[in-house]
Amino acid sequence: MKRWFRVLIVVQAFVAAVAVAEPIVQEYPLPKGDHPHDVAPAADGGVWYTAQHSGALGWLDPKTGDTRHIPLGEGSRPHGVIVGLDGAPWITDSGLNAIVRVDPGTFKVRVFAAPEGTPYMNLNTASFDFDGVLWFTGQAGYYGHVDAASGTLKVFEAPRGSGPYGIATAPDGSVYYASLAGSHIARINVKTGRAQVIEPPTKDQGARRVWADSKGNIWVSEWHAGKLARYTPATQAWREWRLPGDDPHAYAVYVDEHDIVWVSDFGANAIVRFDPNTKQFKVIGLPSAGAKVRQILGRPGEVWLPESGVDKLAVILTAD
Repeated sequence: MKRWFRVLIVVQAFVAAVAVAEPIVQEYPLPKGDHPHDVAPAADGGVWYTAQHSGALGWLDPKTGDTRHIPLGEGSRPHGVIVGLDGAPWITDSGLNAIVRVDPGTFKVRVFAAPEGTPYMNLNTASFDFDGVLWFTGQAGYYGHVDAASGTLKVFEAPRGSGPYGIATAPDGSVYYASLAGSHIARINVKTGRAQVIEPPTKDQGARRVWADSKGNIWVSEWHAGKLARYTPATQAWREWRLPGDDPHAYAVYVDEHDIVWVSDFGANAIVRFDPNTKQFKVIGLPSAGAKVRQILGRPGEVWLPESGVDKLAVILTAD
């Protein structure tokens, strides 16, 4: 056997071993009773999370495992957290019925209250559009936006009532939300505020969260159907894939910098990785039983998970 051929065999074996290597999952314990609902990597290398049962915004240092709590006010029950272009964490607080911003340097809390007379919205999740306007959802049947510069908050009634849950901004600047109770997704016209309902092919599928990939496809986690769905706005075409296992329940969905799709499956206590090119799933079991990952977010090389059922955060380290 010629030497170059032997070298080729060794290289191929190494590449194959790397390809099948199991992802590394690392967990970080949080203060007992935090119930971390959502998570967002911070600009300083740390990780923000909503300590829902503590009424606080939490911050984790992945290097040391140390945590910090920032109380958000009496009655606070924070749900979602994202980081804006200003580097600050922005929170949808269902308890306060308000949007909250925390200054990452001083930890000063600023509350953007809903207009007087606004009903309880059960605020859920938020996303910034390309003009720096924060859009949010409320499961009680509302969505709206906050102008960060003026502090003005405006609320709209959802076209089909209760259900608005996950929300995301697409590469073309449009904003989409998923309606869990309504079993549909909707596209928000960011100029008029009007929401257009878009029906998935499976009835009563329980669309829970949405995320956009770099090509503008909208990925949807279908809670009741146990499926991952993809909507292509350019053609208005849908594709659906059932998650592996006997009783999948797709909760969160996130698309990373390589357009790999990550889904949390309550039925398997796992994170499911989906490659849109090969159409293949890989199931990654979580170390702690009953982890209950309700949201996923990341940064290059890292996929972050709030494990609400066990008061932990976890990270999946990926090959960047």
